[in-house]
Amino acid sequence: MIIYTIGFTKKSAEDFFEQIAQEGIEVLIDTRLNNQSQLAGFSKGKDLPYFLERLANCGYRYEKSYTPTKDILNDYKKGVISWADYEIKYYDLIRTRNMVNDFIEKYSNYSKVVVLCSENTPEHCHRRLLVDEIAKIVDCEIIHL
Repeated sequence: MIIYTIGFTKKSAEDFFEQIAQEGIEVLIDTRLNNQSQLAGFSKGKDLPYFLERLANCGYRYEKSYTPTKDILNDYKKGVISWADYEIKYYDLIRTRNMVNDFIEKYSNYSKVVVLCSENTPEHCHRRLLVDEIAKIVDCEIIHL
């Protein structure tokens, strides 16, 4: 299995959908807390499934249980907690919400999946933390787009 990650910010719709199509990704897993934001543009949760299917022959799943809590995300964005604190809190969520086992149950039959969030790069994004934990259990390759 290959698990990709992607953020939509600083990407044009063309770049975003071309990357997904060129990689042959079978399903996109949306892990954004707010996937309906006006700032989401082409990646709004209500429009994204249509575009993925039409432009990249890719399925769509929204996994709210994989998102950080509003409190954790807001505290990090406002500088109340550091990235290290954010990681600790999100890793706790991964365990308490049983995200890794849930991912295995739902997505282990796919050969190429992509985990979506907003952040342009994975360094300070929960999608990286999640796929790193999945990779401890699942034999997979991780590619950050």
